[in-house]
Amino acid sequence: MIPLDIKDKRNRASENKVRMQEKMHAQDKAKTSKKKDPQLHTTDGIQELGPVDFQGHEAEHEGDIMAIAKRDVITFPPTTTIMGAIKTMMKKGFRRIPVTDAGTNRLEGIVTSVDIINFMGGGDKNLLVENHYNGNLMAAINAEIREIMEDDITYLHDTGSIKDALDIMNTKNIGGLPIVDDDNRVCAICTERDLLQFIDGVYTNKTVGEYMSKDVMKVKSDTSIEEAAKIMMNEGFRRLPVVRDSILLGIVTATNIMNYLGSGKAFEKLITGNVHEPLNEPISSLITKDVVWTTSDIDLGKAAGFMQENNVGSLPVIDNGKFIGIITERDFLKAITE
Repeated sequence: MIPLDIKDKRNRASENKVRMQEKMHAQDKAKTSKKKDPQLHTTDGIQELGPVDFQGHEAEHEGDIMAIAKRDVITFPPTTTIMGAIKTMMKKGFRRIPVTDAGTNRLEGIVTSVDIINFMGGGDKNLLVENHYNGNLMAAINAEIREIMEDDITYLHDTGSIKDALDIMNTKNIGGLPIVDDDNRVCAICTERDLLQFIDGVYTNKTVGEYMSKDVMKVKSDTSIEEAAKIMMNEGFRRLPVVRDSILLGIVTATNIMNYLGSGKAFEKLITGNVHEPLNEPISSLITKDVVWTTSDIDLGKAAGFMQENNVGSLPVIDNGKFIGIITERDFLKAITE
């Protein structure tokens, strides 16, 4: 459990609190909040400013989820084609986008990168391709996004608190929440990455090793894209380390697989048009090889900073040259709420 004795160390933590408050107003001060406060860093890393009272900080912002949620939210009408949605998500670098009524902007569903790989062959949504379009990928990608979106949606009202968002995302095991007003119109979205700012650059006195996942599902470089997609769907993962003899070769994510389709590379593998043809390619063709990683003894706050600065959702953990685990945005959220 992260210590909660900030009140006894308020003087030492005052600079850090200012930095946290600036982040809370990121929507109004976007340019300012992106800059790192040089007083919080040394050439050896992050200064030890004392443990942070996360629960106390949340309490100061009860009912204020809009202080950190992204207001400039992109939505899709349900008639958007699957390919159109993929291209937008790829261009914007989004893993999820709400689906709303075109006239009222009321929330109707959400589509994520996981829904896309489910559709491509990872899970039950692939039945749309197999049964309705006889396995023809070119035809299926022009179906409307309503065919594969999630319509049993977890969301938060704009009067909700940051603590509410943390609790819901941890309990439901989801990576983002649409924020709606009293008329159920989407006005913002809050993701794991938005909440990660509470620990970014903050000395926690807890290490990556204490919160990382050690029993990690791994795949070999010759694993097919289709097999990797099915593992992600069956196990509920968004990423898979590619490992050989305890040596990390790279990471493959749901977004990598989605981008494979959106970039057009998948269609280069089509001969008859069947969806299985591009998915038979080895996963090694998609892996992110330039991986940002950490060691198990790094403080959680410093590791969170690595993730924010490099715009990644996880960090492989490597000790003495060997891959020993992985820590994700969700692991950080659990640490914050303990």
